[in-house]
Amino acid sequence: EQALPLMVVHKSPTCGCCNSWIEHMRKAGFKVESRNVDDMSPVKARVGVPPAKGSCHTAEVGGYFIEGHVPAEDVKRLLAERPDAKGLTVPGMPGGSPGMELPDGSVHPYVVELVARDGTVSPFAEHAGVQ
Repeated sequence: EQALPLMVVHKSPTCGCCNSWIEHMRKAGFKVESRNVDDMSPVKARVGVPPAKGSCHTAEVGGYFIEGHVPAEDVKRLLAERPDAKGLTVPGMPGGSPGMELPDGSVHPYVVELVARDGTVSPFAEHAGVQ
């Protein structure tokens, strides 16, 4: 199994759930470098996160962006399949997604979206809710 590429995470200095997501990625085998950024807008614009598809942190790995609480298995699948795209996003902050765990263990259903080079999005992975 090939080594996973370094993941660089840009996040707000005050964001706690970003740190939880980083831990999720480290547990999955990623080497993560965390960078605190006061204004995330230029980062999102540079990597190509579409308007209204943003979340609280933006990661870069293997030439892709990973926006928000994307599960590690979806990132690994992206790196294995290497689609011609800009990256993955989970818009907003769905409860129960990695880094947004809820006390009762429930998960709100959410969709990981693939952002194409032209900025259009399509479903990449669907995560069912767990009661």
